[in-house]
Amino acid sequence: MKYIEAINFLNDIKKYGSVPGLDSIKRLLEALGNPQEKLRVIHIAGTNGKGSILAMLESVLSTSGYTTGRYHSPQLFDVREAFQVNTQWISEEDLLAQVEKVKEAARNIEEAGFPHPTSFEVETAIAFSYFCEKKVDVVLLETGMGGRLDATNIIKKPLVEILASISMDHMQFLGDTLEAIATEKAGIIKEGTDVVLYPSGDTVYKVVEKEAKEKNARLTMANAEGIHILSSDLSGQSFSYRTADGHYYSKITIPLLGEHQIYNAITVIEVLEHLKKYFCMGVFEIEEGLRRTYWPGRLEVIGHHPVMIRDGAHNEDAALRLADFMEKNFTNKRIFYIMGVLKDKEYDKILRTMSPYCNDFYAVESDSPRALKKELLAEAAAPYYENVFVVGSVEETIKTVMEKASSDDVILIFGSLSFMKDIEEAKKHGTIPKGSEA
Repeated sequence: MKYIEAINFLNDIKKYGSVPGLDSIKRLLEALGNPQEKLRVIHIAGTNGKGSILAMLESVLSTSGYTTGRYHSPQLFDVREAFQVNTQWISEEDLLAQVEKVKEAARNIEEAGFPHPTSFEVETAIAFSYFCEKKVDVVLLETGMGGRLDATNIIKKPLVEILASISMDHMQFLGDTLEAIATEKAGIIKEGTDVVLYPSGDTVYKVVEKEAKEKNARLTMANAEGIHILSSDLSGQSFSYRTADGHYYSKITIPLLGEHQIYNAITVIEVLEHLKKYFCMGVFEIEEGLRRTYWPGRLEVIGHHPVMIRDGAHNEDAALRLADFMEKNFTNKRIFYIMGVLKDKEYDKILRTMSPYCNDFYAVESDSPRALKKELLAEAAAPYYENVFVVGSVEETIKTVMEKASSDDVILIFGSLSFMKDIEEAKKHGTIPKGSEA
């Protein structure tokens, strides 16, 4: 098999769709010798913030001298991005070797009369097999969508389970109430483990607390009352924090923007308090690791003069956080929106939430088969925005807006992570001038 054939295989098996449940991934991993049972795992579920939390954890663990394996979705630029060791993507050679191994196991399963594993199940198996071969110290494992029936939930006993911010999303799969969605997410909790919850309201907390008690798990919710913000600007944020157990951190600095990232950071700190049982790390490693965190596409400043920000806000909860950030940082500024979204998202709610801050709205679409047509997005935006435009490709739209904007204006590119690759191409081609970069 050649590398391009491996990629074609990974693309072709997307036809099997999404099938919740653990039977198929169990068969596949058994055929591979159950590599997941040889790994130490930190497991995370949630609606928003999973990637940011794992990026912070990864940075602290790496700073502390440990080898990390990271499996996450979606991938912004390349399928290899899903499988990382110490932030380095899997090589083409290693991915090819893993695909060959997993493809053969999947074929044998199908020949035995069982359904072919789905794309996510195959990729999850690749991750476990690869991290096992690389002998990583710890795996940072992100659920794909839900929790209870997610393929990653094959893990028997993680070091810690993390529940990031939980809100309404993927209702067609997870349920149409917050309680139902929280129940599915909390399904990753295992018997006798440590569980850390992002600062949450009563509805989510009660669901998670009930699940934790049933599993004799120890639940900690990050202490929002323990935060004192010291500084915040477009270069980052600093704050002090008193943990749920009373430990005090006098100054934590993170480069990630938005108040929700401070909540993500204190969730990470609570996780690290538990991880001290397994890994050697001190205050210096924690502070330095958080300060060095890099996580693209989340309230990321990619240009100045004009300020240009990209963010993957793709549901109402994320849009509310983005709107709060815009209101706090860019009052009395002329703001241009460039927005693209997937057609299965509640884009009308995103459009309405973001409408007070925009002067000119530009609709775009990515090359994802799930992308909403830009003309339909423009039509949906018309009731909320006075000036709505459809230009062409993402890069053509950025070029048009750059020509129209002054150096004091703000350009916000948001709605989905699916066209972040298009933004990188625009940077390479000079559409976003080097002189404007942060």
